[in-house]
Order: sequence, then structure tokens, then C-alpha cells
Amino acid sequence: MVTKQWIPMANEKHSKNITQHGNIAKTSRNTPEEKASVGVFIFVVCGSAIFQNIQSIRTGM
Repeated sequence: MVTKQWIPMANEKHSKNITQHGNIAKTSRNTPEEKASVGVFIFVVCGSAIFQNIQSIRTGM
């Protein structure tokens, strides 16, 4: 019985999240996710450049 009472209340509580999905205003500030993705991009680019330099030194070019 408790489950039947709890489900409608949970549905009503979270229905606002579904109806407002996609209507969130963007801010001009960088989110932590954007900062992390930029950091990963820089890490990959710099890491591959370093790896390529080491590899070219080993081959004697």
C-alpha cells in the first residue's frame, strides 16, 4: 500500500523536470564539464606530440 501512495507523489514531484527539459538557459560561464573536456583535449594533443618526438628520436631521424 505504501508503494502505491509513494509513486504518484514521486511522479508529481519529478514531472517538472520532464516538462522543463531543454528549456534551461545557458550561462556565459564555463561549466566544469567544458573545462574538463578542454583539459582532456590539451592533454591528448600535448601527449601525442611528446610521444611522436620520442618516437622520432628513437628512429634516428
